[in-house]
Amino acid sequence: MKILITGGAGFIGSHLTDKLIKTGHNVVVVDNLSTGKRENLNPRAKFYKIDICNSKISQIFKKEKPEVVFHYAAQINVRKSVAEPIKDAKINILGSLNILENSQKYKVKKIIFTSTGGAIYGEADIIPTPETYPENPLSPYGIAKLTVEKYLDYYYKIFGLSFISLRLANVYGPRQNSKGESGVVAIFYDKLLNKQQPIINGNGQQTRDYIFVDDVIEANFLALQKNKVGIFNVGTGIETSVNEIFQKIKKVTKSNLKAIYKPAKKGDLERSCLDCSKIKKQLGWQPKHNLDKGLEKTVRS
Repeated sequence: MKILITGGAGFIGSHLTDKLIKTGHNVVVVDNLSTGKRENLNPRAKFYKIDICNSKISQIFKKEKPEVVFHYAAQINVRKSVAEPIKDAKINILGSLNILENSQKYKVKKIIFTSTGGAIYGEADIIPTPETYPENPLSPYGIAKLTVEKYLDYYYKIFGLSFISLRLANVYGPRQNSKGESGVVAIFYDKLLNKQQPIINGNGQQTRDYIFVDDVIEANFLALQKNKVGIFNVGTGIETSVNEIFQKIKKVTKSNLKAIYKPAKKGDLERSCLDCSKIKKQLGWQPKHNLDKGLEKTVRS
């Protein structure tokens, strides 16, 4: 298939590009390299350096005629969205609409969207949280992702543009950028390996559902293959506190540094963990990496 990936030079997008090329697909990557890196780009992918908000995106759709679009490009930092909600909305809502409009105009068969698990549900009363739980985002980032899901549903119902939205838990793994992204695993690795002072915001008892990047790529691959439409959580269903993840990374990196604690950040959730029974049942997906195995793979990369 001819597949277009927005954000294909980023952390998850580049892993997905590699997988799709390896399995024989023809891949076009669109990325403005604001957080993505040239060294992440697969040399066999056709690359366009362009922002998703740029109207010239339509020329790429017209020329390349992709059958499927994976939409990964985004402003992905929750804290930045709190500080700059207008900028976040321009990228995550208007930029996404630009991709959706061109997908509809140039007869894309399916769009697979990267959404968020934790930020959409807010402080949920049900843990692990299923897709049926009411959305209650507590950050502009979460609001934007939910908005795009509503637009996806609209384009499907009105124009027949098929979609799957993957609500990801906290993804970690090789190539995650500790500077440009909000992944605590990458940040802790960076600090401990470079013998710098690690910082924990809040008391460290806040929990997240940590999912290894290879398992997320497998979910994307199944979303491409299966004839399904809708929203699916992608996580492990296991809560791990920030204190626990820090201790595990200390062990893997053989560091003796201790974290210092600072005040919690606005917009941060106390608990976040996803119920993934729907994707297991409907797409046949199953995570293959437990946390210890994933952290070992990450540090070896």
